[in-house]
Amino acid sequence: MLLNELSAVSPIDGRYRSKTTSLAPFFSEEALIKYRVRVEIEYFIALCEIPLPQLAAFDTKLFKDLRNIYLNFGSEDAQAIKDIEKITNHDVKAVEYFIKKKFDGLKLDSFKEFIHFGLTSQDINNTAIPLSLKEAMNEVYVPQYLEVLHRLQELALEWASVPMLARTHGQPASPTRLGKEIDVFVVRLKEQFNLLNDIPSASKFGGATGNYNAHQVAYPDVDWRVFGEQFVQEKLGLYHSFPTTQIEHYDHMAALFDTLKRINTILLDLDRDVWTYVSMDYFKQKIKKGEVGSSAMPHKVNPIDFENSEGNLGMANAIFEHLSAKLPVSRLQRDLTDSTVLRNIGVPLAHTLIAFQSTVKGLNKLVLNAEKFAEDLENNWAVVAEAIQTILRREAYPDPYEALKGLTRTNEKITRKTLSDFIDTLQVSDAVKKELKGISPHNYTGV
Repeated sequence: MLLNELSAVSPIDGRYRSKTTSLAPFFSEEALIKYRVRVEIEYFIALCEIPLPQLAAFDTKLFKDLRNIYLNFGSEDAQAIKDIEKITNHDVKAVEYFIKKKFDGLKLDSFKEFIHFGLTSQDINNTAIPLSLKEAMNEVYVPQYLEVLHRLQELALEWASVPMLARTHGQPASPTRLGKEIDVFVVRLKEQFNLLNDIPSASKFGGATGNYNAHQVAYPDVDWRVFGEQFVQEKLGLYHSFPTTQIEHYDHMAALFDTLKRINTILLDLDRDVWTYVSMDYFKQKIKKGEVGSSAMPHKVNPIDFENSEGNLGMANAIFEHLSAKLPVSRLQRDLTDSTVLRNIGVPLAHTLIAFQSTVKGLNKLVLNAEKFAEDLENNWAVVAEAIQTILRREAYPDPYEALKGLTRTNEKITRKTLSDFIDTLQVSDAVKKELKGISPHNYTGV
């Protein structure tokens, strides 16, 4: 069976392929190989720039040719490395051998033993993967996150003056405004995004056990710690973790995944709220010709976009949870469990992107049902009791809470007339009575 959207095991590469293709240049097998080649080439160039004595004669004009090895890297190159891996049974060593062949083609064979010089595979993996993650976040995740945020900001502004009956514990409560309730999610998302921006994209680079042993024994006069820091931070644009074991400790990556999980949780909360508002008939949904809501009930227009988003956010968070809990834990100086787990970091991001797109699609289909908002408010005059008893407290009226409790905490319907008649019985000035009668569920919405 050929691998395509119909035969893929994972829905992110099958059913939802069109929504996740933007991640392929960062998290596919080919992408990982390309990032490894990029790090190896930049490392060789950095050694030339020290320069090491044996590399002092290297023509710096050839740096462009070296960089073209990864800049022009394609599927055929990735397959060539995979073919080498079939023999080496080691993915990073296969990259080294591939680059050495490229050096042969450029007649640079006398320099090729400085490819992967003094390194362990994790010096490549723990720079390539954080680099791919950082660039995927900037180029793919952030634009899609901002699309969700901006749409919510637009709706918060559009619905800023729409009064709405609030519900606490599922019961009618002091009225609010629809735009403000959307703005709650806007602010929550912004605050978590600010935390996200504070997390470094950290990388390990320091040899077999993090001490530059091989580098130091070969060239003791070079300050390898300074070299490593400059290479990682200035050449690759990452944060250099030091000291480390053979691998990056992944604490910062775990923090990133935990923050992404919190952003997803906020959106999941939004999805459920909007779903509930749809079920309450606060929103209608735009109807698209030809679409079917239910295979049995022709009238149905289901809030499937919010349901799809919620499901994918749950999948994403389950994987983020495992990544953030597992990656910082490694036996002694390292075990291999991080390697196989890291190959999956694109998966929760893919589910997240699917969710983002579904949420935006759902928001764009909402049609405000203003009549239902007004009807709910009109049917719940009891919520004004809070306002009345608070003003009576201000006026030093005796036991105002208890008076309103006796009036409203019954199974009888409270109406405008019920409250008006009650206000007429109060021993307060006519001005206060007028003030109290001016309050309604439609205007009692706070600041």
